[in-house]
Amino acid sequence: MTYTALGIMAVAGAALLDLFVLRTRMLLRKVFWASYAIIVFFQLITNAMFTGFGIVKYDGAAIVGETSPAAGPPPFLGQGRIAFAPIEDLLFGFSLVLLSISLWIFWGRIGVDRKPAAGPPRWRKR
Repeated sequence: MTYTALGIMAVAGAALLDLFVLRTRMLLRKVFWASYAIIVFFQLITNAMFTGFGIVKYDGAAIVGETSPAAGPPPFLGQGRIAFAPIEDLLFGFSLVLLSISLWIFWGRIGVDRKPAAGPPRWRKR
């Protein structure tokens, strides 16, 4: 399976969980998209550092675009890349952010997070 196919499946899975399983509907909220714009900016910087300096390398057969060791460093923009990294990295980043926020909201709704209280933890007997 290619990195592209896995990225598309990750986005689809996170979207289905958000909209239909957990029903947090983060994809429909403006605040999510505003937050994601900030996150993706820093993701692009991080991707550019790791891929541009050659710390992370991708197999050209598994991603969109071409990558060959003889061609030298990857382009900053073009050939299926944004900030040196393959566009599939944005798919994985999006699904990671969406799933994390959706689970946070879901667990908060069902009361997993206890209210702060003074004193020892509740599990400790007096």
